[in-house]
Amino acid sequence: MSRFWSPIVHRLTPYVPGEQPKIADLIKLNTNELPYSPSPKALAAMRAAAEDSSMRLYPDPEALALRTALGKRVGLTPDHVFVGNGSDEVLAHAFKAFFEHEGPLLFADVTYSFYKVYCGLFDLPYRLVPLADDMQVRIEDYAGPCSGVVLANPNAPTGIALGLGAIRQLLDMHPDRVVLIDEAYVDFGAESAVSLVQDYPNLLVVQTFSKSRALAGARVGFAFGQPDLIEGLVRIKDSFNSYPLDRVAQAGATAAVEDEAYFKESVGKVMASRTRLSAGLAALGFEVLPSEANFVYARHADRDAATLAANLRERAIIVRHLRGERTQSWLRITIGTDPQCDMLLSALRDILHRNS
Repeated sequence: MSRFWSPIVHRLTPYVPGEQPKIADLIKLNTNELPYSPSPKALAAMRAAAEDSSMRLYPDPEALALRTALGKRVGLTPDHVFVGNGSDEVLAHAFKAFFEHEGPLLFADVTYSFYKVYCGLFDLPYRLVPLADDMQVRIEDYAGPCSGVVLANPNAPTGIALGLGAIRQLLDMHPDRVVLIDEAYVDFGAESAVSLVQDYPNLLVVQTFSKSRALAGARVGFAFGQPDLIEGLVRIKDSFNSYPLDRVAQAGATAAVEDEAYFKESVGKVMASRTRLSAGLAALGFEVLPSEANFVYARHADRDAATLAANLRERAIIVRHLRGERTQSWLRITIGTDPQCDMLLSALRDILHRNS
């Protein structure tokens, strides 16, 4: 703490990112990274960009090639696409651009914890909307005056996804407010709301390259919306940092978008492993929520989640345990490779047997 801090710095409770430990032979299942390498075409493009003499020049501030590739993939123009330094930056710009209206911002009580941090940073009032007892989002609970709505779909940390009918209902409920759908995990089996962008001027859909494209280290996020929403994000960006994406990141992300075959192969393997892991956990007595993300949310009826996480760590297996009234009994487990998932199940089997 410093006497030189501004009042807002004193008030902030920063986001705590997932641990990146330096442990030999670690099985890392705590931060939802893809267990497979990025597209070989993306890696080649990044190597070429890094070795090009043009690195002495600033990158394209508009990231036009990347925005064109993203738009083309979903049938939109570049004017419908915004890119930033990871989806966290895109979300931050959106909070500043769209939610300083009368009324609280609405989001779930169990969801991505960065939403609270942004509200603290930008001094935005908010209201937590409780999930149902089965950890489902109830759209009817989002009625009433507000400055906007933020909904992670699939939700994190639960992995549960809503269909497009529910998203339409939410958009129709608040026609004069921006509804932000955070789709960080949408590629693992959920329906994307991008198909609704042309019909709803109040819809902003945010996605990332950190999960399904295996480019967490490159920090590239993006959003789809009608051009006036995108213009609002650009105005915030250019008032903060006109060059959020370097040449290497832009090159790699563009190549990753264009390598659809590799993307589908990687996502398909994760989804198959998720089915295997969910069945294995259920056989060990865990309740596993239905996930359409690259992780599962599970709890054991007879075992403390924090203790299980600590026992796994002793075996160099890291999973995420989130403390909180409604999350303390659950473990969020990233989907690894099949051998990694098998090692996790074997470790849990041993832990449960030894402590029975």
